[in-house]
Amino acid sequence: MANGPLNRRGLGDQPDRPNGALANQGSEYTGRYVILLDPNRQESGLDALRSAADIAPVERIRGTETANVAELLENPDVSVHFEQISAAVVEVGREQRHALVTAAEAEPAIIAAEPERMVYASVIGTAQQPMTEFFPAYRSDETVVERHTEAAMAAAQGPALDEKKWTWGLQAIRANVSTLTGRGVKIAVLDTGVDTDHPDLVGRIDKTISFVLGESVEDTHGHGTHCIGTAAGPASPQNQEPRYGVATEARILAAKVLDSEGNGPDGQILAGIDWAITHGARVISMSFGASVRPGGLFVQTYETLAQTALQLGTVLVAAAGNESRRPQRVEPVDSPANCPSILAVASLDKSLTTSFFSCGGINRQGGEVNIAAPGRDVRSAAPGGGYATMSGTSMATPHVAGVLALLAEASPNASAADLKASLLSGAFPLTQPVEDVGSGLLQAP
Repeated sequence: MANGPLNRRGLGDQPDRPNGALANQGSEYTGRYVILLDPNRQESGLDALRSAADIAPVERIRGTETANVAELLENPDVSVHFEQISAAVVEVGREQRHALVTAAEAEPAIIAAEPERMVYASVIGTAQQPMTEFFPAYRSDETVVERHTEAAMAAAQGPALDEKKWTWGLQAIRANVSTLTGRGVKIAVLDTGVDTDHPDLVGRIDKTISFVLGESVEDTHGHGTHCIGTAAGPASPQNQEPRYGVATEARILAAKVLDSEGNGPDGQILAGIDWAITHGARVISMSFGASVRPGGLFVQTYETLAQTALQLGTVLVAAAGNESRRPQRVEPVDSPANCPSILAVASLDKSLTTSFFSCGGINRQGGEVNIAAPGRDVRSAAPGGGYATMSGTSMATPHVAGVLALLAEASPNASAADLKASLLSGAFPLTQPVEDVGSGLLQAP
């Protein structure tokens, strides 16, 4: 973090990000605190902070009351309490921060008090990165017929390079041959927004909202539209082919939680999670993160929220991060993907090998990779009604979100935990270490 003057929310100057640089450049802090409360004693916890640390007056957000959340989150004179998820983002004077932490440690109604940090879109500028040769991952194994089903054999051959009808990612995960479409299932994508006029998405979007002050839900960055297209793009795109969406009939919930530069604080993420759960999302796709140091722990707030979401029927999926430079250097899985109850998604190349940038499960206590999906050179929707090819664990994550929607369609009464278990058990084993690919290659049911 650069040593610049603090702005009104306590965030120091951010480092410059030249074109092609990784979006994840570290964890800057905003000066606010994220408070996780006991669901049955939320007011007691806030009262303790009022008394000990003189936090800013609290505005409560209940259910669908989200009209002015963006303004509240940017107001230095207001703390925001999300009652449904038992979390609050509190404003506190610099001189009172120690008192807040001390009070939180002493108050049983407060589960955790953690500094609010920034997260970044997990996309990588491929034009400036070294490229590797792509080739089909055909396996040579004389006993393959004895050990695998016909479907597994097809998956083992690797994706076809011909993308005239389907993107290589859809072929790799076998979404192109699945009879499921995600019909009736809601996928929430928390990102940079969406091109609401994109001809491939018109009529598919149930609800939209922006939690970024001064910005509508319209996507000027491109990251959000791309991720939404991968998760839930149509069976027949405007130009007919190739198809790029996994759950072609799923309903889309689009929340802008990252600004036009692809950055956003935890408070906006919490608002997005609360909104998505309120509106019935079965899966929440989060293609963003903040880097984690080797040996670093997961954020307790995100882990508890993920557990709450699971109890309410919603699975959280997040990008593993792009800080690695394989084979020389492997970096830990980003936050919040490193939470045990959030599915962490690694990126694969067309050769079904781990992408050079994809983070690995080198940290314990939740820092593992759970599953791998196509993330290199992925084609999907772009603002302006067009298409773009992007790379990153961001691109792998919505593949997983889409497959979860297919599973939810197939088993509408399944719990969120059951959906996670089905997803992981259905993965195709790869030869790479579990630290890099988790259960293996994502497979559509």
